[in-house]
Amino acid sequence: MDIIKHDYKTGEATIRITDEEDLWHLSHLIEPEDLVKGQTERKIKIGSEDNFKVVRKKVYLKLETEKTEYVPENNSLRILGPIKEGPDDVSLGSYHSFNLEINDIITLTKKTWSNYQIKRLKESTIPRKKSLLTIFDREEAIIGILTQKGFEKLTEIKGDVKKKIENSSGSDSFFKELAKTIHEYKERLKTDRIILGSPAFWKEYVLKELPEETRKKTMTCTISNVSETSIKELLKSPELGKTLDDDRSALEEKHIEELMKAISEEKAFYGIKEATEKINLGATSQVIISEKFLKESRDKGNYKEIDKLLRTAEGTNSEVIIITQKEPITKIDGLGGIAGILRWKI
Repeated sequence: MDIIKHDYKTGEATIRITDEEDLWHLSHLIEPEDLVKGQTERKIKIGSEDNFKVVRKKVYLKLETEKTEYVPENNSLRILGPIKEGPDDVSLGSYHSFNLEINDIITLTKKTWSNYQIKRLKESTIPRKKSLLTIFDREEAIIGILTQKGFEKLTEIKGDVKKKIENSSGSDSFFKELAKTIHEYKERLKTDRIILGSPAFWKEYVLKELPEETRKKTMTCTISNVSETSIKELLKSPELGKTLDDDRSALEEKHIEELMKAISEEKAFYGIKEATEKINLGATSQVIISEKFLKESRDKGNYKEIDKLLRTAEGTNSEVIIITQKEPITKIDGLGGIAGILRWKI
């Protein structure tokens, strides 16, 4: 995402959408009552009432958002609402929808931007390293890519290899096929790094089969087994160290670990009742809230109360963290959707 210009005092930010993840970010940034301005197509009647034709005309419109619909399968974001500004031949108050795509430019206007919203907008402009992640053993593999939305599985490979370790070697067809697939995904997706995770020494066999240019971008670590739950194990692996510090999945797992430690030390809170009490006391240093909880609050009509609570937390210098990844969201939702760390024991 590119921020072309911004003036948070007046509430305006002009944004260029540069990739599909930007649509995901915007689906959580654009809220009811926000104003969105951009170029779109609108059906216009030309001619008399009895003899007219309908044509599609490109126009600049400003909508007041009532609803957003993000469809990740189609990489599309639809914004629906009444027209607030437009050409003379467009009826103000009539409804229209923007279907946002890559390379579209929009101006988003909010009554006020919270610090956590500004932070999210700025984070979305930072180029992220793309990581191709593969976990495997001698007979199966799961390949996926790490994005800001989390781990997205690309494919699974099953192999028919010999069961005895002593009969397995780097020349096994399964490892050759796996190395070829990894290299092809690396070339196609333009990934910056490759992470191989496997039990025992199987990763060495795949490394031998990778082209040298791909091997130079590859890191390895050890996991206990091949399953999607092992991805969490891999992200926490000390072998990767600071390599994944810029990866949202690894960062959110770290936040969850710190929260669980604080709970065990009785320096944490969870649930909306405790959150409201502790935030209003100014006793919080960190507030963690799940993206799912925020979305549900919009659907239930109590988002303004939640947003006010988060702004109060920011006003007492608490860090507000929005959790977006599947596994961490499950843990936060299990604690009531909102939790955090206290400055002192209460």
